[in-house]
Parts: sequence; C-alpha cells; structure tokens
Amino acid sequence: MHYLKFRYFIKFMPLTICSIVTALFSQVINIKEVNQLPDDPRALYLDLMKKCLANTIYEDSSCHPGIPSNYDQKNREYGLDWPSTAHTMIGMKRLDNLQYCVESILNENIPGDLIETGVWRGGATILMRAILKAYNNTERRVWVADSFGGLPPVNTVKYPADAGWNLNKYSQLNVSLTQVKNNFFKYGLLDNQVVFLKGLFSRTLPKAPITTIAVLRLDGDLYESTMDALINLYPKLSEGGYIIIDDYFAVPPSAQAVTDYRNTNNITDPIINIDDSGVFWRKSL
Repeated sequence: MHYLKFRYFIKFMPLTICSIVTALFSQVINIKEVNQLPDDPRALYLDLMKKCLANTIYEDSSCHPGIPSNYDQKNREYGLDWPSTAHTMIGMKRLDNLQYCVESILNENIPGDLIETGVWRGGATILMRAILKAYNNTERRVWVADSFGGLPPVNTVKYPADAGWNLNKYSQLNVSLTQVKNNFFKYGLLDNQVVFLKGLFSRTLPKAPITTIAVLRLDGDLYESTMDALINLYPKLSEGGYIIIDDYFAVPPSAQAVTDYRNTNNITDPIINIDDSGVFWRKSL
C-alpha cells in the first residue's frame, strides 16, 4: 500500500485498531533499519554464501545424536549441531573467522594456498573458494583433504589419546568425494583452483604437491589426524599465515595433539578463541 494512502486509511480507523496498525508499521521500519546489510556487492555475496552454507535461511533440522533434532539458532551459530542438509557444521562464528583469515592474507599478500583437512560436506572449503572468487584471485588453490569415507577406526596402540573416540561409527560423518564435488558445483565453484586429496592424511599429506600455505584449517577430530596434518603441513605455513583448529575445545584428543606439537616445536604464538569449539593463531613474522 502506498504510504500516503496508508495514512488516509488509518485516519478513519477506530483508535485501537489504528494504534495497532501504526505500531506494526513502525516495527517493520525498525526491523529494516536494524537489519541493514553492507552495500558492497562482494560483502553481500560472502554474507549470503555463509548463510547458505550453514543453512540459516531454511533452518534444517539436526542429525546430531546427542541433541534435539529441531533447528536451534544458537546451535547453528556456534556450530554445535550436525545439520541434516547444510553444507557445513562449523557454524557462523567459525565461518566468520575463516573469512577474516582468508581476507587478511589476501590484503597483506601473505603467500600460499588454502587447505582444510577434514571437510565433511565441503562447506568451509567452498567458502575459501568463494572468497578467492570474490577477490578475483586466480593464483591460489584450495586443497580439499579428506578420506571421503568417514573417520578411520582409532589406533589406540599408537595413539592412546584417541581411546573412546570411535567417531567412525557415525554414518552422518561419511560423505563421498562425489557429493563434495557436487556441492562445489552447485555454487559454481568447481574448477581447476580446487584440488581434492582423497585418502587418510598419513598417506596423502606427505606427498601432496603443496609448497606454501597461507591458511591451514584442521578439522580431523582425532589426535592421529590432527598430528598428521600438523607434521606435514605446518612447516609449509607462511609467516603471517593462519592455522585454525576446529575441534580444540570439543574433542580433547585434537587439543592434545596441538599442545604436544607446539611444545615439541617451541611454538609460542598466542592461541585465540573463536567460539566454544575452535581456536586459531597466526604464525609469527
């Protein structure tokens, strides 16, 4: 309804109804003022990309065995559920952090590619590729490393810290390479700047043809997976680059691997909290 006609319409309404309609109209205006989005097309694209990846738009249910299945905004924001259809489970806070890290290395010309070890449905690496696309960067690659067959059985003889963390029993965590590639394709981001590394990290990462890394994101859950990624990839992380540990507070074996690696290699760069699960730090210049 045109605003002038609206004013004429409410002039002759009973006082009570008039007050209600006026209040509702004012509320709509206030919502629009509060929910202002950035004007920059690049920022708008990446904002929408994160909302689509986490599916905060259609609000799909959770398939996490330990929490109610109904959609919960806080759980999705902090990455506490396993979405039934969304392409990432890391939540909006950690997506924001990933965007910050990638944009920082682009703006500061920190050399290297981007990689995630343990990608589930591919959401975090899809965001990496989207950011490169938004910044028209054609030189860097996004490495997508996963078994694409779920988590491996724990090896408690070699890695006793993983005892009790039998995550391989959850079929929800088993996502095929075909499905992840298809998810990239849906966003128009499946191209030659995306490289897939299929297999256990202990077999793929030592021989991966990666020379330099600018953003290293670890989401392997287990001590073994986290340590394999640290040993093979952290030495390739550029000074000024970022390392992100997705499960630091959520999965103790992952945190233990980080602690052991940092102590062994005398790494003292401060660890910064992202949310109730993830942390990151920047490699000293």
